[in-house]
Amino acid sequence: MSNHNWSFQTKLLHNESKVDHSTGSVSVPIHHSSTFHQFNVDEFGKYDYARSGNPTREALEQAIAELEGGSRGLAFSSGMAAISTAFLLLSQGDHVLVTEDVYGGTFRIITDVLTRFGIEHTFVDMTDLHQVASEIRPNTKVIYMETPSNPLLKVTDIRGIVNLAKANDCLTFLDNTFLTPELQRPLELGVDVVLHSATKFLAGHSDVLAGLAVVKDPELGDRLYKLQNAFGAVLGVQDAWLVLRGLKTLHVRLQQSQASALRIAEFLADHPKVVEVYYPGLSFHPGHDTQRYQADGPGAVLSFKLADGDAVRTLVENVELPVFAVSLGAVESILSYPAKMSHAAMPPAEREKRGISDGLLRLSVGLEKVEDLIKDFGAALEKLPAVKKSENVNA
Repeated sequence: MSNHNWSFQTKLLHNESKVDHSTGSVSVPIHHSSTFHQFNVDEFGKYDYARSGNPTREALEQAIAELEGGSRGLAFSSGMAAISTAFLLLSQGDHVLVTEDVYGGTFRIITDVLTRFGIEHTFVDMTDLHQVASEIRPNTKVIYMETPSNPLLKVTDIRGIVNLAKANDCLTFLDNTFLTPELQRPLELGVDVVLHSATKFLAGHSDVLAGLAVVKDPELGDRLYKLQNAFGAVLGVQDAWLVLRGLKTLHVRLQQSQASALRIAEFLADHPKVVEVYYPGLSFHPGHDTQRYQADGPGAVLSFKLADGDAVRTLVENVELPVFAVSLGAVESILSYPAKMSHAAMPPAEREKRGISDGLLRLSVGLEKVEDLIKDFGAALEKLPAVKKSENVNA
């Protein structure tokens, strides 16, 4: 590719792997090969064993690196494989600061696994920079961000955290799954490692499990690659091809889903039977201004709170269009119940402490006509008992 300063939308389609140079194919070849012949006993070729490198996987790794503005991308068998491998940069005795309402799988790896290897952790409200600063220890090596966070959509000031980290010789990790580089490019704000569950918006069709990591610093990229090669949780070639195909439509998918999400959030915020709505696109969201400063949009995921678990059951039984399932970021809208799905790994007391109540639902908005989604939710909400006016903070 030439060095034209193409837009992000165009880069999704035109990159180093847009044409296979040996055949002219406009689709990346799927190299189903676990090993590679070496033509010289003294000089091995670029590829030798598929765990260490594969041309199909490499095409995806190069694509995400370019889109995030990094020097190196790495593709893993799942989002949690990417996150877990990045945490292998830590050593016994190190300490990590973590976003308070982090994804349940990340919570589990930190609390159940890292602790067994002598790695300490502290959960903090990363919307409060003073609290973050006060929790940094001499052995703090990583500050882990999720912004917007899952599931309460809290917004972290990325540059503020990066400045604290650099002043204390810490690495910064950021889970960019909700926004993707279409809307937020953390490496440009100084983050060291960007992580994705590519299962979600990047692939976009609920048909692949994949994770990605991107770094800007080449030396850090080498360290992370060595861990990827040693740990071995690499992405298969068929799945790598599916993510590459999904990337081509990321812009149009996310733009429509985001526009629909804002309208649905506004509808829910005004509804008398909804207690609270969490979405950075709403002007009254506490992180609204920070989100506008550091990202190109609020994304297509929102959460909303009903009166209690009974109200959740009634709504789920009566809503027709969204699938009721784990995951997010697909062409179909997905309605999730964090207490029993994404954050089931988190003990009830920890969930309640973070505001992940039994009345909380998360909605990933898909590509359905937004008027149909609003009609569907409106009809289902009518089945709920009235909420006391004092309970509705958006009233």
